[in-house]
Amino acid sequence: MARVRGSVRIAAPLEQVFDTVADSRNEPSFNPAMTEAELLTPEPVRLGSEFRARMGRGRMDMVVELTEFDRPHRLASVTTSSMMETSGTVTFTPEAGATLMAWDWQVRPKGWFRALSPLVGPLGRRQERRIWAGLKRKLEVQPTPASTDGTFGGSRRNVR
Repeated sequence: MARVRGSVRIAAPLEQVFDTVADSRNEPSFNPAMTEAELLTPEPVRLGSEFRARMGRGRMDMVVELTEFDRPHRLASVTTSSMMETSGTVTFTPEAGATLMAWDWQVRPKGWFRALSPLVGPLGRRQERRIWAGLKRKLEVQPTPASTDGTFGGSRRNVR
């Protein structure tokens, strides 16, 4: 098992960041590795919602289930594919006119992919930073509502 953790500060409202992440159908717009995602369960997106996502050109299908849903502060999910199972949480914390989003995943390779276990952590960390940097770019270029003290709309680039 590998652990993949990190965080990113996004200059966007807490609820907007949470809602974008909670609905996996948004991910292809900021994760170039994901080609499509569909909701398998009835609207609205909530605890127990399931999505089917496709990575690459049909290379890998995944099913994502939301196992915790505390809007706008915490999401947990389990993602299952033929190559691995990933479970963990994403937390959302208001921080000086922005949102600090942190992830903590446990990745369990399956089958022949277990032979690559020593690489899963470093590659997973790099991939997650890339994905969430894409989310940061997407949300920070979209118009966001100004807060009463005018703190939203600025952009501090900071991916940890």
